[in-house]
Amino acid sequence: MEKIQIKIGDVKIGAGAPVSVQSMTNTKTEDVKATLEQIRQLADEGCEIVRLAVLNKDCAQKIKEIKNKSPLPIVADIHFDYRLALECINSGVDALRLNPGNIGGMEHVKIVADMAKKTNTPIRIGVNAGSLEKELQADKTLKLEEKMVKSALSHIKMLEDCDFNLIKVSLKSSDVMTTIKAYRLINEIIPYPLHVGVTEAGTLRGGIVKSSIGIGTLLAEGIGDTIRVSLTENPIEEVRAGWDILKALKLRQRGVNFVSCPTCGRTKIDLIALAKKVEERFKNLDMPLTIATMGCPVNGPNEARDADYGIAGAIGEGYIFKKGEMIKKVPQDNLLDEFEKIIKEDLGELKFFK
Repeated sequence: MEKIQIKIGDVKIGAGAPVSVQSMTNTKTEDVKATLEQIRQLADEGCEIVRLAVLNKDCAQKIKEIKNKSPLPIVADIHFDYRLALECINSGVDALRLNPGNIGGMEHVKIVADMAKKTNTPIRIGVNAGSLEKELQADKTLKLEEKMVKSALSHIKMLEDCDFNLIKVSLKSSDVMTTIKAYRLINEIIPYPLHVGVTEAGTLRGGIVKSSIGIGTLLAEGIGDTIRVSLTENPIEEVRAGWDILKALKLRQRGVNFVSCPTCGRTKIDLIALAKKVEERFKNLDMPLTIATMGCPVNGPNEARDADYGIAGAIGEGYIFKKGEMIKKVPQDNLLDEFEKIIKEDLGELKFFK
């Protein structure tokens, strides 16, 4: 099915546009200073769209100031009160996240849709498995993923009946397989871009594992246009994990792709510490390189021959290699400095993220 493209701010979404990374602030939205500071931190990490919770009129009225100073497009997250959506549209928000079915009937839906259409403000319909309509929850004939799709389609129809089609859709569950199945189903039915994620995925380790499987599986199948790795953690970690997923699938590249071996009995150095030092030194390098840290000079360079640059450690000395070819042996204490020097000699002054 041919997909349509929408724009949130300057970010193109769907129909062949690059998959973009999204996050959500966890500050109090009415605290403009704190919210803007977090948005800037997210932007520095590569976030491309940010969502803000709009809980009340005070939050909605602060959106204008936040929007005017934000380096990122702003999505206002609205529940129940259609007047908050109108206030946010008037404040220049770049998109809304709301479910038409829970803002008070078709009269309110039409008012919001008409204003959003006039201002070209997209609306994301966000279906969560844990908050389905009561009649769907009670339906014993449908699987959970089918209920999620049915819910999304009913919300979509409400907007389409208002002649509104600047739509993006998400169907999230905390269960990875339910999430995957729901997106697979709806991807065959609707032409709208999909925002992909596993909701309530958990804390850092477990959440990244679940999100990597769920989001990664769908993206590998060509399903998904924006992503959010939902974590019970600083949202900066969501952005980092999102970019790591895109890099692992070779969908997009931002900064360095780090490779390191898992260690074995041949390892004679503290490879774990060395690999961490390499990542720390080059983590903000704004160049699409693959850098490898290997545990021994015997197999290391060959196993990491696809890396642009790499190092391999031995007792008292280290080896620097490029595209699998050993180019220099140096004392272990000078390894990282020599490594950076060689990269600079090849590439000129290194460019780092702000």
